[in-house]
Amino acid sequence: MPKRQKPNEIFTPELVKVFKIFGLISIGLVLLLSFFNTKRANNSGDDLTFRMTSSSRLYFLNVSAIKYDRESRSDAGMLLFRYGKREISETSPLLDLVIILNSQKDEAYLYLEPGNIDWPLEIRASQGGKEQTFHLQNTNNSEFLAYVRELQPWITADANFEIKKDSAWTPIWSKPQEMEAVKTILEDYFRLINERE
Repeated sequence: MPKRQKPNEIFTPELVKVFKIFGLISIGLVLLLSFFNTKRANNSGDDLTFRMTSSSRLYFLNVSAIKYDRESRSDAGMLLFRYGKREISETSPLLDLVIILNSQKDEAYLYLEPGNIDWPLEIRASQGGKEQTFHLQNTNNSEFLAYVRELQPWITADANFEIKKDSAWTPIWSKPQEMEAVKTILEDYFRLINERE
């Protein structure tokens, strides 16, 4: 029968010293890394979906905004940006994406602005034998962002888009430069709210 070792023989003073050093280093490392944790929980209750940082706003205003026509709405304290080379028509139905900067709240919104057509909108996207119809209402910022997220995969895939007016379907974003404009607007907007696609 093997001889049992006494606890004093297993935990020698050198081994106890190693355990103490390892324990202190571990606790110190955890404390040190906790000070450098930049990701903090949002306990404020604020919706940060549309929040833009100062750097993203400055980048947009100084670099990207030159591609847009700017409209100042002093009554609402907002700036509206419409793509400068967008399609303009007096009769054909259009759908423009408008970036809205709310500097009072440091937020940016995306608005779908119909031209020569009234709400609600019915949009049809088709690509490679697949087709989907979208029903859009004039609603709030969150819903507009949800609409854009639904349309985004079709936009990325260069799908064909049509909008319904008086029971007839009319193409929108059909020219390559129109589709590039829509993609540019989305890219600028998602960069503005610090969200990468």
